[in-house]
Amino acid sequence: MGCRDCRRAGPAAVLAAVLAATSGALATAAEADPFAAARERMVREDLAAGGISDPRVLESMRLAPRHEFVLHQQRSLAYFDMALPIGDAQTISGPLVVASMTEALRPRPNDRVLEIGTGSGYQAAVLAPLVGMVYSIEIKEALAARASRTLKRLGYRNVVTTAGDGFRGWPEHAPFDGIIVTCSPENVPQPLVDQLAEGGRMVIPVGERFEQQLVRITKRDGMLVRDPLAATLFVPMTGTAEETRQVLPDGGRPALRNGGFEDVLEGTEQPVAWYYGRQMEIVADGTAASGQRHLRLENEIPGRPAQVFQGLGVDGSIVERFTVRCMLRATDVAAGRVADEVPALAVEFFDDRRSRSTRVRVGAWQGSFAWRQVEEAVRVPAWAREAILTVGLMGGTGRLDVDEVALEAAAR
Repeated sequence: MGCRDCRRAGPAAVLAAVLAATSGALATAAEADPFAAARERMVREDLAAGGISDPRVLESMRLAPRHEFVLHQQRSLAYFDMALPIGDAQTISGPLVVASMTEALRPRPNDRVLEIGTGSGYQAAVLAPLVGMVYSIEIKEALAARASRTLKRLGYRNVVTTAGDGFRGWPEHAPFDGIIVTCSPENVPQPLVDQLAEGGRMVIPVGERFEQQLVRITKRDGMLVRDPLAATLFVPMTGTAEETRQVLPDGGRPALRNGGFEDVLEGTEQPVAWYYGRQMEIVADGTAASGQRHLRLENEIPGRPAQVFQGLGVDGSIVERFTVRCMLRATDVAAGRVADEVPALAVEFFDDRRSRSTRVRVGAWQGSFAWRQVEEAVRVPAWAREAILTVGLMGGTGRLDVDEVALEAAAR
């Protein structure tokens, strides 16, 4: 495709031409790929419906073969919006997270981008057709080697990989027009600030182990301008930056933050400490069960997610159970496509390597009712070291208002 043709073509056609130049035969392979229909559904129902609007990002997500970057036994789940284990206590981020971070970076065709990942190589694959060069540092040596082999096999010729502590950056290739970090330090590492070019952008999750903010940092006249994007939860990084955290979770005293949804991120309507909200909004209409604000989850299409999450540390060797309480109000709430797609609260427990998990469900609410308190005890497995609490319609339909979510732990 020549330059004159590129000017006439739409964004998808232009991106396909760039992809062919940077990624070999990937576009051709995608046409024959049995996962192509699943990718198309993911882009339409999870990404576009989830707020991703950049056509270049959507097209790159449509073409990137996520199933090639997950373990073989996880391939059937590759195009659902969920994180998946990839070995060595690491996970591959969900597609909406990858697309959101890519869009927030505002990638340009000639950018040199540093990508700091947890080992899959998928984020680098999504970036590759959108920028000039990607320098990818993967956290674990074995995973880095596997990611490198996968990227080469798929023909991503503008991606260079290495293994190491990504928070030290890659000074020999600096400065970078963009830096994207898919694991969470407590604060922005100074080497990454130093290696960001003037006018460059960095998208990075920062904060405590279970309470982080995704921020975009732009370097202007040597100064850093921070734009908060959303609350989030990413896996920890290894190396000095993670080992020197000043604030660590107390698994013997698990607790939820911002259970009344009163606190929102500056300049946004995103609730502090709650993340990955789908079809949700913070409402301040004077009808909250307590305070000024409450959470509203609403869904009209059976099976579509409308939910929000919060992570917390919990040490099952110390905590035997905890009691979960919340205030709920429902309007025309009904089950979705199958019986278990019904509004509920769920707690998923993980061990210290995230290789073992179990999920406990609380409630199965239907119909319409005024504000009422829901309370239930949840037993904590002895091997548990962290938990993720979800509240949502879980594929059901209707409107669910939520307020005053709380947790009270009991020792063994």
